[in-house]
Amino acid sequence: MPSVPQLEDLPDPNGKRVLLRADFNVPLDKQTGAITDDLRIRAALPTIEWLQQRGATVVACSHLGRPKGTPDPKYSMAPVRERLQELAPGVELMENLRFDPGEEANDPAFVDRLVDGVDLYVNDAFGSSHRAHASIVGPPQRLPSAAGRLLAREVEVLGNLLDRPRKPFVAVLGGAKVSDKLGVIDALLAKCDTLLVGGGMCFTFLKAQGHRVGDSLLEDDQVTHCRKLLDQAQGRIALPEDLVAAASDGTDVRTVGRDVPDGWKGLDIGPGTAAAFSDVVMAAGTVFWNGPMGLFEDERFAAGTKALAQAMADTKAFTVVGGGDSAAALKQFRLDDEVDHVSTGGGASLEFLEQGDLPGLEALRKAPNAR
Repeated sequence: MPSVPQLEDLPDPNGKRVLLRADFNVPLDKQTGAITDDLRIRAALPTIEWLQQRGATVVACSHLGRPKGTPDPKYSMAPVRERLQELAPGVELMENLRFDPGEEANDPAFVDRLVDGVDLYVNDAFGSSHRAHASIVGPPQRLPSAAGRLLAREVEVLGNLLDRPRKPFVAVLGGAKVSDKLGVIDALLAKCDTLLVGGGMCFTFLKAQGHRVGDSLLEDDQVTHCRKLLDQAQGRIALPEDLVAAASDGTDVRTVGRDVPDGWKGLDIGPGTAAAFSDVVMAAGTVFWNGPMGLFEDERFAAGTKALAQAMADTKAFTVVGGGDSAAALKQFRLDDEVDHVSTGGGASLEFLEQGDLPGLEALRKAPNAR
């Protein structure tokens, strides 16, 4: 895919005000409102430091939570502003972008307010770049613009997955719904050698093969589509051979085969599948993983996801984790430093792999300095 303009492609930032679209959508404690993980703030520091070292004044903006276009004190940027001042003194931070309905509506009048008094624009919010919101696609129409270091790295890593993955290329998909990932499944099947499917979405595929799924998560309207995918893949989609299931009344947990009895619900891949999937990951050249293998938040159903996370840490393959729950699982098992790249945007990484581009990247390539 075409590259995006880098920081070095900007006019000299000395003495300029730079609007930085960051992703400071950090988790907050529900009781105290305190930040529980400042990773997203720290992730913006390389870009901020590059700009400040060259004499720029950085004006940052971000969304936080889902305030629905109206001010809401619980989504105030105040705790982020306080932490940002500790990590990067001198950076200004606007109030939550989503307090204004103009952000999600991509209102030109809201873009006008964002760029007022600003000379340059930098997008470092990969996790929001799949949305055509005002702060993502508006400023590049008016100002010289570039990708920040974080965004540029995401584009490089995910672009290489599409263009030149080291073979064998293995994709691992889990999570709840097949319907959320149909597009990315199609895209990955065109590129990867093996697709491992676990999590809640595996039951729709198993039903497509004629297996019983009991009370497991199932999208009946996707069974036919899954059957077509299995036919097209010609053996390249691997499904669980055993499952950890719980009685629907919660009284018992046991390992079953590919058929889940009535009154039972599959909630994790079984030990045989975990070992088989891990072997495939260990033999890979490149691995992309998005979505847990089971309900890993409950230790009774965490073994499958933990085994896969450990294989991701141990393999010699180039490993990419597509954000979201997979990243949370890696952190829970203290393996997040053991993979090559953890994406900062789950939805954005999937859309990038599916479409090969994002609205935010397209906007940067059309900026005045990039033409």
